[in-house]
Amino acid sequence: VQLVESGGGLVQAGASLRLSCAASERTFSSYSMGWFRQAPGKEREFVVAISWSGGSTYYADSVKGRFTISRDNAKITVYLQMNSLKPEDTAVYYCAADARNLHTIKVAQYWGQGTQVTVSS
Repeated sequence: VQLVESGGGLVQAGASLRLSCAASERTFSSYSMGWFRQAPGKEREFVVAISWSGGSTYYADSVKGRFTISRDNAKITVYLQMNSLKPEDTAVYYCAADARNLHTIKVAQYWGQGTQVTVSS
């Protein structure tokens, strides 16, 4: 069972990036999915989550209005569109999946290896 993130990189403040998280098994299409991030010297923090159907989402206040999560269950892939990036968004971004419900994503059962996002000022 794998989650593989991609799409990270180095961008300037104000730019956009789209992260992808591809799951290795079709069963993930029925899982809640989410994104977390961890900046250097800080604890991992929740960013956003999406229900298995895509019908429900919830965001951390720090990214509301700038980040958008979506999913394509046919491709068993989740996306994180990040706009108006700020230097404080710099972190390793992790994809997570949980079979239980949307809110248990914070103690997710499955995690990816992470992708680095660096935003320069």
